[in-house]
Amino acid sequence: MAELIRVQKYCADCGVCSRRAAETAISEGKIRVNGFPAAIGQKIDPDRDTVEYRGRRVLPSTSEKHYILLNKPRGIVCTAKDEKGRTPVTDLVRVDNARLYPVGRLDMDSDGLLLLTDDGDLANRLTHPRHEIPKIYEVTLSSPATSEQLAALTAPMELNGYPLRPVGLRVLSADKLELTLWEGRNRQIRRMCEKVGLQISRLCRVALGELKLGGLPAGKWRELTADEVNYLRGNDKNISKSEN
Repeated sequence: MAELIRVQKYCADCGVCSRRAAETAISEGKIRVNGFPAAIGQKIDPDRDTVEYRGRRVLPSTSEKHYILLNKPRGIVCTAKDEKGRTPVTDLVRVDNARLYPVGRLDMDSDGLLLLTDDGDLANRLTHPRHEIPKIYEVTLSSPATSEQLAALTAPMELNGYPLRPVGLRVLSADKLELTLWEGRNRQIRRMCEKVGLQISRLCRVALGELKLGGLPAGKWRELTADEVNYLRGNDKNISKSEN
C-alpha cells in the first residue's frame, strides 16, 4: 500500500490546482473520492483510490514541472476557467503536456508579474501566509497624493477588522508610488488607497522579491531559470544578477 496523503496535496502534486484551490474545490463538491464527495483533510491511497475533479480522473503527472512568468495584461482574469466567459490567464500561456494554474491573483483591472506552474508544492509555499517574499507594485494615481495621504498609507490600518502588516512606500513621482506588501489581502492596495482618498488609474505588479518583471511585454511570458526557481523555493536568498 502506498503512503496515504491528503486529497488536496494529491491534487496539487498532480498539477490540477494549488492546495488552497483544491480545498475550495472540495468545499464546493467539485472533488470526489471513489465516487463520493471528498472532505478537506481526507487521506487517500494513490494506488487504490480514484480521485475525480469536475468529473475527470486525477492522475499523477509524469512530466517535468513548469515555471512561467507572465506579464498579465489588464482585462484578463486569474483563473484557469471563467464561468462568465471572460478570458482566463491560462489562455495566454500554452506549454505542451502541462496543466498550468496561476499562483495567487491579480485582479482583472491590474497588470504585471504573475507566476503560473504545475508544481503544487511550490504554489502552496508561495500562497501560504507565512511566506516572506514581498510583492512590489507600481501605483499610478489619478492625482498627486498629499503628505497626509502618504502618511496614512504607512500608518497602522485595518480592512474589515483585520489589522494589516505595514507596507513599504517609495514615492516615484508626484502621481506614482511604489508599494511593497508582505501579505496579499483581496484587492488590498485598491482598498487601502480608497480608504485614504486616493484614486488609482493603474496598478502594476513589477516584482516578487528579487524576481523582476523587467522589459517583458504585456501578454508575453517566459520560463523561469533554475536560479529563480531555487529562490522561490527558499534555497537561495538572491538571484544571480545575470538572470534578470
